Amino acid sequence: MPRTDTASTELSADVARTRDGDAGARIADSVRSAILSGEQPPGTRIRQEDLAARFGASRVPVREALRQLEFEGLVTVRANSGAWVAQLTLSECEEVYRIRERIEPLLLASSAPHLTDDDIDRLADLAARISDSGDDTEAFLRLDREFHLASYAAARTRQLGPLIHKLWNTTAPYRRAYVASWTPEARRIANEEHHLIVAAVRDGDLEHAERILEGHIRRTRRQLARTPDIFAPER
Repeated sequence: MPRTDTASTELSADVARTRDGDAGARIADSVRSAILSGEQPPGTRIRQEDLAARFGASRVPVREALRQLEFEGLVTVRANSGAWVAQLTLSECEEVYRIRERIEPLLLASSAPHLTDDDIDRLADLAARISDSGDDTEAFLRLDREFHLASYAAARTRQLGPLIHKLWNTTAPYRRAYVASWTPEARRIANEEHHLIVAAVRDGDLEHAERILEGHIRRTRRQLARTPDIFAPER
């Protein structure tokens, strides 16, 4: 039986939605990578027409990609104005870090009991690779993010994981500036804390692991407060 006009139209619409969805995901991946790598710093204008031309896409998947990135905390979209890489003031960044100090230890405590021996071995390997990264800022940032998010991956929660990812995203550009300015002593302390977290998790001493992580995050917050020039003006 030949396909009806209605069925054909529905199939064409499904194909278009799939194509737009694929394009939206590719665009979001590309912009996300550019922001997290520092290629597009906070405050950079994101032109929808440029993205559409670059990916050979319509405005629909571009808007979908930007909405997703806005949800992730990476992009600010202003109605009838445009989109920019998200910026934080110093006070906003401090607020984010104070939230992280409270809830990341909670997420670690939820995850740690469910980490397998292989999972913990992977964390130990990541901690060693971080220590071996020397003064390579990009390697440190990539491995540090992988380490912490892997330590949370087994948590039996639905809310904390996505929230932590968003908070990490919003502060990523500022962490880059902070890490790039580290002294050898600051880097050594951060590296040692990663190893201490792994040891505490392996021993099942979750209270100790939580305390180390809380101090780890607090130290970053306090150091970032000493570099106010990298932040947006207070609003």
